[in-house]
Amino acid sequence: MTGNQTKFRDARLAKGLVSEIARLNDGRATRIVHVCGTHEDTISQHGLRSLLPEGLTLVAGPGCPVCVCAAHDVDMAIELARQGHIVATFGDMIRVPSTSSSLANERTEGADVRIVYGAGEAVEIARKNPGKEVVLVGVGFETTAPTFALELLRGPPENFSLLTSLKVIPPAMEILVNIEGFGVDGFITPGHVSTIIGTKAFQPFAEKHHVPCVAAGFEPLDVLEAIRMIALQISEGRSESENEYTRVVSPDGNPAAKHVLEKTFKIADAPWRGLGVIKDSGYYIREEYEHHDARKRFDYPEFESVDILPGCRCHEVILGMIDPTECKLFGTRCRPEAPYGPCMVGHEGTCRIRHENLVL
Repeated sequence: MTGNQTKFRDARLAKGLVSEIARLNDGRATRIVHVCGTHEDTISQHGLRSLLPEGLTLVAGPGCPVCVCAAHDVDMAIELARQGHIVATFGDMIRVPSTSSSLANERTEGADVRIVYGAGEAVEIARKNPGKEVVLVGVGFETTAPTFALELLRGPPENFSLLTSLKVIPPAMEILVNIEGFGVDGFITPGHVSTIIGTKAFQPFAEKHHVPCVAAGFEPLDVLEAIRMIALQISEGRSESENEYTRVVSPDGNPAAKHVLEKTFKIADAPWRGLGVIKDSGYYIREEYEHHDARKRFDYPEFESVDILPGCRCHEVILGMIDPTECKLFGTRCRPEAPYGPCMVGHEGTCRIRHENLVL
């Protein structure tokens, strides 16, 4: 552990923050939602929920890009693998269950499915295999989307295509505040996403819904300080987009990253597993680069995709409506080594995180 990490895990400072949160919250029933799997990992690993005053609840929302990847998108990738193309994807994505299979299952059956650690690695595979079509499954939020955009701008080989399943976070927050009876008093906005789009991007949302938003880092004290800042806004009757993660996040975000996103992608309605189609919530490749768009480059059969398999409650977990332990499949039929639902696959999945911390 580095000295900087130690500073953000100081027990004495944590105790002071918890006391201040209790004072500001003053016993009221308060629900604070985050939409970031890394935040959930920090909260669960360090037991932050157990430190908070009675009445203040932390809820995990749709913060895992692998979990919210629609089954139809996975089915498209599986179809391309079955057609004999090289399909490249990140490690978590390969095990995501879809309607009747997964990319991992297809690889077991002989399909050429490869794990990569970045978009550039998939482009290099295409260069080394000029006689094969290479499709990269692009999954992620605003954080990883610029890496895919940059490769399109650099001019990849003709046999390279991108199958996008890239999501935009603020529209998903709109869904949560509009669920009847759900109740959101404040949002911890994701630090990684805020690094790209900036805290100003959440200001219209905060004003429209009268909900405080605070961008937070990923150490325990980051999260506790963000909760304190939200509690302070609530006590003062304010609803603003503020920044706890000032050492990384700026109000305007990363102009260079936003530029490449605007140049290569357009925003349109997109399906989210467990949430349905959300307006203006997905990145899609612009017409100028459509010769690298796997959605348009290949033919697909008609198929009925199933987002949530029978008995799975991932959709409720993604929406923050239940705790993972309330699902009967949790830890039995559905485990990290044999995931039945998408929330048990990736390291940012709420079920996976909860399972690992319960085991520990």
